[in-house]
Amino acid sequence: MSILVVGTVAFDSIETPSGSAERVLGGSATYFSFAASLFAPVRVVGVIGEDFPQEHLDLFSRRGIDIQGLKKEKGETFHWRGRYHEDLNVRDTIELHLNVLSSFVPRLPESYRETDYVFLGNIDPAMQLEVVDQLKHFRLLACDTMDHWINGSPKELRKVLARVEILMINDSEARLLSGEHNIVRAARAILKMGPKTVLIKRGEYGVLQFSDSAIFAVPAYPLEEVFDPTGAGDSFAGGFVGQLARTREPGQGGLRRAIVYGSVVASFAVEDFGPQRLSSLTAAEIEERYRRFVELTNFHS
Repeated sequence: MSILVVGTVAFDSIETPSGSAERVLGGSATYFSFAASLFAPVRVVGVIGEDFPQEHLDLFSRRGIDIQGLKKEKGETFHWRGRYHEDLNVRDTIELHLNVLSSFVPRLPESYRETDYVFLGNIDPAMQLEVVDQLKHFRLLACDTMDHWINGSPKELRKVLARVEILMINDSEARLLSGEHNIVRAARAILKMGPKTVLIKRGEYGVLQFSDSAIFAVPAYPLEEVFDPTGAGDSFAGGFVGQLARTREPGQGGLRRAIVYGSVVASFAVEDFGPQRLSSLTAAEIEERYRRFVELTNFHS
């Protein structure tokens, strides 16, 4: 089963209570593809500038990620600079330079247009719609979004939500999108916009899954220290979609196991700056932490 991700490939400059890192590899498509490639073949669509080093491209290749759809354009790569508070759920954007991303129009290679699992990363909803219109076949379509697009492109975002099966969003964004403060009512309102499943990411408090017929809650895996939470959400999405693609398990059982796998992968991603930990992560490590996660939440024995 193949996976397609469309999103940002970027440089991140990060400050956290644990330290700092300057212009490390980042972006939604980067974290997602590194995570998902541990489960199934991944194709990535995005844009980079002339300043993007070959060593970063080599990281994608070593993971077996197809980067035919990653286009290099004249100019500089998208760069985000942010600072996290002691409460790692709170961060400030210090600088944001769209650079080549500002004029990017996603064009799928012909071989990408039939893909089993598609994830629309956190980009302009107009770009997300461009991608959907180019697809000839897919089994599952999921997406992410953020407050910037909720406020700035509400009409285009509603069109995206009408076409996707799964929306991944954090709790503050769910409240903003729905106009509801209570998270359960917020999820119910978003389900009426089109998605069959809403996954609400709550940082260190885990993930909530909502559908018309079920609610499922998963805690975050407990860690002694979190170095960099920047790519946690996209790593979760990669592990989640990757597990679905690997097993093709139908129904709530398969969906819930995929949520746990996504949480496991996200717990590794935050252990170092950038996708450094994901780039060395092995399937054996994932399965061992998955087993521990199951033990952590088992209350029958």
